[in-house]
Amino acid sequence: MKTTTDQGPVVMVGNGVEETAELRTTSIATVTRWLLDERPDLVIPEGSRLILYFLRTTKYDLDKTKRKLMTFLNNREKLTEWFKDRDPFRPEIQELLDIGVFLPLHQKDALNRQVVVIRTAAHDPEKHKQDDVFKVDKMILDLLMHLDETVSVHGVVAIFDMQGVTLGHALQLTPSMIKKSVESWENYPCKPKLLEFVNVPVHVNIVLNVFRSFMSAKMRERVTISRKGSSLEQSITLPLELGGNGESYYELSEHWKQMVQDNASFYAKMEENVFHL
Repeated sequence: MKTTTDQGPVVMVGNGVEETAELRTTSIATVTRWLLDERPDLVIPEGSRLILYFLRTTKYDLDKTKRKLMTFLNNREKLTEWFKDRDPFRPEIQELLDIGVFLPLHQKDALNRQVVVIRTAAHDPEKHKQDDVFKVDKMILDLLMHLDETVSVHGVVAIFDMQGVTLGHALQLTPSMIKKSVESWENYPCKPKLLEFVNVPVHVNIVLNVFRSFMSAKMRERVTISRKGSSLEQSITLPLELGGNGESYYELSEHWKQMVQDNASFYAKMEENVFHL
């Protein structure tokens, strides 16, 4: 939400914290100085919004910003299986874009949060690597933040559609894979507000319990599990496959595949320097 004062527009980032132009400028400068002291190898281009996104995510808590930002940067460098070779035209990426494993909805929910549908069982575990699935997830999430900075203010709601999940899908999610996934979500500058697992078979509860075991207490409070549909049906037009009247998964997949392909240069820049986000 934005208001206006004599100093210009004010962004409300949560818990009553007002992001003024002065607070934004001084905080970015403080974090930039600290980061370049810690990591003099980094290059932060003018106009980069990554530090701003982390400030918003932490409601301008500088210590939390520094901690989350450093974890994020370390993950980007360590998890090459997710963050390298992100050419949209690689065959394995094309297949997963066609399937539609990560689908942001066009409409925001009643709280102006970005809603994404994560189709945990859409891929074939005998053909597709779980690391490639996570790679495509992060590619689209990065693009979403690049195109719409309000995501850093209002946050993300994730609906995990587990329709059709099999033992093969569950076996791909080893404890180490789950730990990496949870740590990444908790240190991404996009405010995950709700993680809603829907169409959940009983036998998947074991895997979900492993997910929750790696989460912070705050994140665990934001997890809901449903054997049936989404609780968001009152606040947003859901896709057809989730019982709504919105676009189908196929239509959303087509849209995001085209968006990712159209922004191939963005991924090339980010691979050179994550601060191009």
